[in-house]
Amino acid sequence: MQQNEYRQLVERLNHYSKLYYTLDAPEISDFEYDSLMQQLKAAEAEHPDWVTADSPTQRVGDAIYTTFEKVTHTVQMGSLQDVFSEEELWAFHERCLLYDPAPAYTVEPKIDGLSVSLEYRDGLFVRGSTRGNGLIGEDVTLNLLTIADIPKKLTRPLPYLEVRGEVYMPLSVFQELVTHQLENEEEPFKNPRNAAAGGLRQKDPKVTAERKLSIFVFNVQQIEGETLTTHDGSLDLLRELGFKVIPSYPVFTDFQQVVEEIHSIDARRGENDFDIDGAVVKINDLALREQIGSTVKFPRWAVAFKY
Repeated sequence: MQQNEYRQLVERLNHYSKLYYTLDAPEISDFEYDSLMQQLKAAEAEHPDWVTADSPTQRVGDAIYTTFEKVTHTVQMGSLQDVFSEEELWAFHERCLLYDPAPAYTVEPKIDGLSVSLEYRDGLFVRGSTRGNGLIGEDVTLNLLTIADIPKKLTRPLPYLEVRGEVYMPLSVFQELVTHQLENEEEPFKNPRNAAAGGLRQKDPKVTAERKLSIFVFNVQQIEGETLTTHDGSLDLLRELGFKVIPSYPVFTDFQQVVEEIHSIDARRGENDFDIDGAVVKINDLALREQIGSTVKFPRWAVAFKY
């Protein structure tokens, strides 16, 4: 690849990224976007002097295009590093072995929706926001209040809790919506993620409620009043507090079993009433996560295997 071709690829990906992250109107499939991003990463690895600040590899999302109030995340809402092969999975495991000779991992389905932050004070839901560009999101509290799966009051009044989750539209609801749109000669949504993202960013919460959105919570970001040591333990706690957490998060110390579970999640996709686009592998021990750390963009203790 020549440098002028690299610049053209950066501009193309920035265009697609704005459509996906900011306007909720993707122009190409996730597979096509990921393929182009892989080409970009390969070019930058070979020619690091070409990398510029506007490259999509240098940021989490895209600029915010909004009429909603902005929210500054106290803990960045980063994205995960994508991997596409078993070879890359094992390379991730080898890096983790540098910190622990026998790390335990959780494996979770990667829900294809819109990432949000939910905040609670004294057990009450006080604010919800979108990921935005990772540092600044949008306050969509009123719209999130219409989602039945989000508890408005926890079963225990923790002083403060921030969790992260994925808002999605169930496949059955999406099919009903598309049928209704076609019957009324309206342009149908391309996919459930599009419909969920558009529904969550409505100015009128009543419209959001009509979309019948749902959520899976997948992480405790900040907590007061409890001491957590493992990721699976934190998800168990969230269940007790009233959250709808991701449907499965088994723990493995044998990395071959991690690989097998990833393929098993893919094989079971047709049984779900929600869309997934991969599986997420995470270090289970929270103290070990702190040791492994993060890059500017990604945590080093997790990867997303994309299907």
